[in-house]
Amino acid sequence: MILNLNNSNFGEAILNNEVLLLDFYADWCGPCQALHPTLEKVAEQMQGKAAVAKINVDQNPELAGEFGVRSIPALFFVKKGKIEAKAVGMQTSQVLIDKLNEIIAK
Repeated sequence: MILNLNNSNFGEAILNNEVLLLDFYADWCGPCQALHPTLEKVAEQMQGKAAVAKINVDQNPELAGEFGVRSIPALFFVKKGKIEAKAVGMQTSQVLIDKLNEIIAK
């Protein structure tokens, strides 16, 4: 399951999930929509180890600004509230899963 985060529940999600993959997206963004099935697969395979969350940049510009999002989709790998890695654009589920497992193992 992919979490939908916004300004009000973001802090709680960071506290409740040791490892989090954040996807900054917009509804009008074609690559963002194309990435969604990949993120669902990652969320399913990483259940219990890492959470996957989406943040709409149009509805949450403050969060996008905090993370320095310049283009979307923008992916941030967060562990214990700290950004460990980031990626922009389309990614395969295996690349995302490998990166999450690498961060979990740190």
